[in-house]
Amino acid sequence: MTPSLHGTAATQHRLALLHRRATPRAVTRASALTFALAVVAMAAIIAVRYLAVSGGFAWLTRARGVHDGPADPAKRRRQIAQEIRWSLVSAMIYAVPAGLALESARSLGWTQIMWTMDGWGEVLWFPLSILVYLFLHDTWFYWTHRWMHRPALFKAAHAVHHASRPPTAWAAMSFHPWEAISGAILIPALLFIVPIHIGALGVVMLIATIMGVTNHMGWEMFPKAWVNGWFGRHIISASHHEAHHRHYTCNYGLYFRFWDRLCGTDRGLANWGQQA
Repeated sequence: MTPSLHGTAATQHRLALLHRRATPRAVTRASALTFALAVVAMAAIIAVRYLAVSGGFAWLTRARGVHDGPADPAKRRRQIAQEIRWSLVSAMIYAVPAGLALESARSLGWTQIMWTMDGWGEVLWFPLSILVYLFLHDTWFYWTHRWMHRPALFKAAHAVHHASRPPTAWAAMSFHPWEAISGAILIPALLFIVPIHIGALGVVMLIATIMGVTNHMGWEMFPKAWVNGWFGRHIISASHHEAHHRHYTCNYGLYFRFWDRLCGTDRGLANWGQQA
């Protein structure tokens, strides 16, 4: 009888522990910790990605003999240090909505992220979703970027990005925190609305990262025939974005020249003689 009573008491103790662990307060604490860890992990990923990609293209720029940034070496060093500092702050800001969205997908299933592809409809949606995300991101970027060029907002926030004269590959995420917030929220928000496969999301982020860096590095990585042909008439590259950094009030787009052409803000390509 005694072993049975002991076993019953032990079982009740374990059940009591499980009950305490399962109370709403405990669940809330566990969920908050999980989301916080997701944000910290995402901040590390974004920071490492920035340092790796920007650093890689900065090295390639120097290897090609292209002089990016200010001509004065001391001023150039100060500018690059500033670009890196602002970019790492932006990485922390970008991590918050990104980490929350991905953890919501992983633990709660709240987003529209697809982990498998079942049927031809989802297979065909894979490339289409990439185009949809890029177009919506480009639309958001064009209008918020143009808004940031209003005098008061430019002085308060966007001037940080344009303090890089001329920019380098390190300037890709060199934003004032207010501007970083505006750039950080769209894609995580879309994850709750527009279905996308996790692989397609990776392609979108890869394109966003590479275009953000290469558009600031001081030379054109695409062949001259591409830039002056169909590709360059529709897709934004360094030659297009360089003109924005020279003239300020034009060429606001991120990936496509659609909105610039439609709204009369397209000033064409920069003439810098550094095309491949």
